[in-house]
Amino acid sequence: MDDIIFGIIFILVVGVIPGGLTLWNCMNLFAKTPKKPKLAFWLTFLIGGILYILLYDISFDTAGDWYEVIYDIQLHYSISTQYGLSILILVIFGALGMMLLCGCKTEKLPPLVSAFAVAATVIFQVIQIAFALQISKHINESIEYLFYVYHTNLFVLAVTGVRCLMKQQMKYYESVRCAGTEQEECTVKQGWLYRIINTFSKYTVLIFLCLFFVIAVFEVLFILFGQGVDAPIKAFTDTADWTFSKQIPPPPLEYDGHYLCTVAAGGHKRVVKPLRYGRRRGRKIIVNRQLCIANAFEDYIKEKLPRFHKAVRNFYDTHGYPLSKLITTPARADMVYVLMKPFEWCFLIFLYLFDVRPEERIGRQYR
Repeated sequence: MDDIIFGIIFILVVGVIPGGLTLWNCMNLFAKTPKKPKLAFWLTFLIGGILYILLYDISFDTAGDWYEVIYDIQLHYSISTQYGLSILILVIFGALGMMLLCGCKTEKLPPLVSAFAVAATVIFQVIQIAFALQISKHINESIEYLFYVYHTNLFVLAVTGVRCLMKQQMKYYESVRCAGTEQEECTVKQGWLYRIINTFSKYTVLIFLCLFFVIAVFEVLFILFGQGVDAPIKAFTDTADWTFSKQIPPPPLEYDGHYLCTVAAGGHKRVVKPLRYGRRRGRKIIVNRQLCIANAFEDYIKEKLPRFHKAVRNFYDTHGYPLSKLITTPARADMVYVLMKPFEWCFLIFLYLFDVRPEERIGRQYR
């Protein structure tokens, strides 16, 4: 029964919700009168964004900039942290622009605000398309193609928003022409040409000026923060393992099948709390306290009860390696870390009951 419920929830979250929102947005794009486009935008933008972040966390185990040593089951960051601030600023302004253009009543926005919304939305589309291409190198599983469902929806929403704004502007100029102002007393063809020219002359230039102003502001911010005007490009290229990556990373560390080693190296730092680097069988590994306590317990058993240790070691080698192959994401590593906590406390209590210097034994593990 639990499997059936889980399956229904999974299908709903992975298939029905994204598919329904995509169909809704596409219908609004081609409809003469879109149906509740603002609601469609907010549902897509928020729900899709949450699902996107969760899927990214599950799909990619990222752990460091291109120059940092990581494990061979991991990837370097898809955006350089050195230049990430530039992308963050662009994304914030771009998201704000899309919210104004697609999530608010544009007919009530002043001209300059509308122009900013369009300019920022264009910038946001450039960033989101670039990121879609950046991660394309590692899209392998069928579920990971949901990334592109969200990227496509963002583009469709942007086009729909610009289209609706243009329609509103055309209605405005139509009402002005029909009012019979001195400039617009003309034939139908002349009026049509005048509306087109008037739209381009006023709003295209205004949008360009606004876009230029936004870029100028970003350039000043980038210079003030030490980013440089080419920071958005370097944020994508100063990486390793991804589509636009230009850097060659150092050789990765190999994990050796010890699943607690995998947990210490692969989990989120705030959860698994890595302490330092250590050495295991001549290889460099990441060590946390849970790993040291477990190994100290094994070390004591090996010293005092060698036969029992042999049986324990054989069981661990038989089941630990297959388990370590399943720990492929930080979330899974975190889960194993939490599940191992009771064992960690039992090992620690045992050491403090029977070992004369337990902390000394724990501290010298993997030295």
